[in-house]
Amino acid sequence: MYLKSIRLFNFRNHTDAQFQFSERVNCIVGQNGGGKTNLIDAVYFLALTKSSIQKQDQLSVTHDELIMVIDGNFVNRDKEENITLSVRKGQKKTLLADKVAYDRLTEHIGKYPVVLIAPDDTDMIRDASDTRRKLFDGIISQFDMDYLKAFQKYNRLMDQRNSLLKQFTEREYFDQEMLDSYSQPLVALAIEIANKRRSFLGEFEPEIVKHYKEISGGKEKVGIHYQSEVEDDFAKKFKNNEFRDRQAQRTTLGIHKDDYIFQLDDLPAKKFGSQGQKKSVVLSVRLAQFNLLEGRKGLKPILLLDDIFDKLDDSRIKKLIEKIDNDTFGQVFITDARPERTQRILENVKVEVKYIEL
Repeated sequence: MYLKSIRLFNFRNHTDAQFQFSERVNCIVGQNGGGKTNLIDAVYFLALTKSSIQKQDQLSVTHDELIMVIDGNFVNRDKEENITLSVRKGQKKTLLADKVAYDRLTEHIGKYPVVLIAPDDTDMIRDASDTRRKLFDGIISQFDMDYLKAFQKYNRLMDQRNSLLKQFTEREYFDQEMLDSYSQPLVALAIEIANKRRSFLGEFEPEIVKHYKEISGGKEKVGIHYQSEVEDDFAKKFKNNEFRDRQAQRTTLGIHKDDYIFQLDDLPAKKFGSQGQKKSVVLSVRLAQFNLLEGRKGLKPILLLDDIFDKLDDSRIKKLIEKIDNDTFGQVFITDARPERTQRILENVKVEVKYIEL
């Protein structure tokens, strides 16, 4: 599976640009600010219907323009499909497959899996819990549509419940039956999602351990601890917490409070890990994500490597290049502001390498 071509219209600094890609390695080079990261984010956007950079779709529309379009052709097992994603300011985005609109965007997610390794990936260790939840929710959603649907429904219900709690305070009244109509399905979804997260981690953690050992030489043991309030007695705990929710005017218990704690020798990597160890953890997570998606989907995800040569040391870069050269990966996109460095690093690889200069 690979992306054959893409056209960008009013997508950030690409007002009208077309690109043809190699099935294997594509090196996007040029000075900083030229649109390298924007180009691979367009690939990410087209595959997952959202940007890896901007939280709001409207921010991807070129300044002073009303609409942006990303149009690309994916090839999977010799079958080509045209995907067109457009965002018009003030309206919802639209997604077409061979000129036919999807009923729901979720039907597209996971169809063309991608894995992104970016310069700020170590934020998954340093940042607050919402960054790690976003990471794992994104990974699971690419291969488990039921998880994605349950997660989206949970968020809608929680927003509605929070709105109701605010109304109770503002209008000085309370309706237990109405609150229960939101609380009960929310609890059921929280339990379903937490169970799926635990099950996923049981499969995912051994892959991270394997890759970390390969990258670091097995100097320390890596692990992930899933931290959640959603346990066997969650329904009772949620009910007992109702008064607190009314006081706070929001839902204070649930899977939206979960966290994934990265550990090194059973100690939090956030606090005790060196920069090199954190980079090894991040790289292990992304390689594990790649392996898991390949196993579930039966095809190699597109690998996006954004400006990594500035962030990884020689030993980690060497490991990645070895995997590119031995066909571990399928289509790969690499960005670099220094073309001569990229050429030097890739000069001995056997697979096709195409350079795209911006």
